[in-house]
Amino acid sequence: MSPRVLFPLLLCAVPLSLGFGLMNGSLPLAPIEVWYALLGNNEDTATEVLWQLRLPRVLAAFVCGGLLALSGVLLQALLRNPLADPYILGISGGAAVGALAAMLLGAGLATTQLSSFTGALLAIVAVFGLGFRHGERNIYRLLLTGVVLSAGCGALISLLLTLAQGEQVKGMLFWLMGDLSHAQGLSFAWFVLLAVGLCAMVWSGGLDVLAGGLDKAAALGVAVGRWQAGLYFAAAVLTVTALQLGGSIGFVGLMIPHAIRLLGVSAHRWLIPLSTILGGSFLVLADTLARMLWSPLQLPVGIFTALLGVPVLLWLLSRRS
Repeated sequence: MSPRVLFPLLLCAVPLSLGFGLMNGSLPLAPIEVWYALLGNNEDTATEVLWQLRLPRVLAAFVCGGLLALSGVLLQALLRNPLADPYILGISGGAAVGALAAMLLGAGLATTQLSSFTGALLAIVAVFGLGFRHGERNIYRLLLTGVVLSAGCGALISLLLTLAQGEQVKGMLFWLMGDLSHAQGLSFAWFVLLAVGLCAMVWSGGLDVLAGGLDKAAALGVAVGRWQAGLYFAAAVLTVTALQLGGSIGFVGLMIPHAIRLLGVSAHRWLIPLSTILGGSFLVLADTLARMLWSPLQLPVGIFTALLGVPVLLWLLSRRS
């Protein structure tokens, strides 16, 4: 499909997904109620629910999905593998260990987020320091270091869950499977998404060259080492920001960029905005379904990213020639 056709279609999907998220939940709202509530013409239950609960959560879901999808695009260019995932380099594992350790100690939300950020930062330093040691930038060692670190963090996560009390386990599991009900730092998340997205668009030509192979990129004058380091840290910043916002939400960064590629888009100047838009709309849809299907019980959004993403990706793979 031509990107010039796909782009307006996905742009149209943005208000549709946002509207779907605003209308549905434990208290269904009609489109006219949402419209009047957004205008602030009434001071009723619908207006309170919309402004205090649904609008912040829908916007958080959209920016979180965009962050993960954009991180997936950059990591897939870095590793030259369309099936690379934002959590493949141990960042999610480090953040999870930090967050669960804080929960085990009974810390509040702010301390838990700070602890998760610290864990992710330590994972970034460890992977980068071991993968790019002595100035030698070996992308395969970087990948292997991330996989090994993820395995170690997985063992620590299992240990923390085993040590947790019964009432703590539910909160830990919600964080591990994604939870947007306590999203904070929304303005900062939007700033990170826009800033990194614009930078990626400016350097999209270099990403195309780098994706074609390191030897070819070096022959064309690309500073491969600097590009690899820059892509790694940009993807890490995007992933950590998404983790701070909604916990560990899997599959978005893997599935969304790959789905856009399977639709025939490979140039990064199109792949970056299309993946960001689709990732945001997809996570809004998944989070809304997590809120409404077993209402008033809210399920972790990570369950639905997998339940929705797996069949879509399998269908796209079956269509690929």
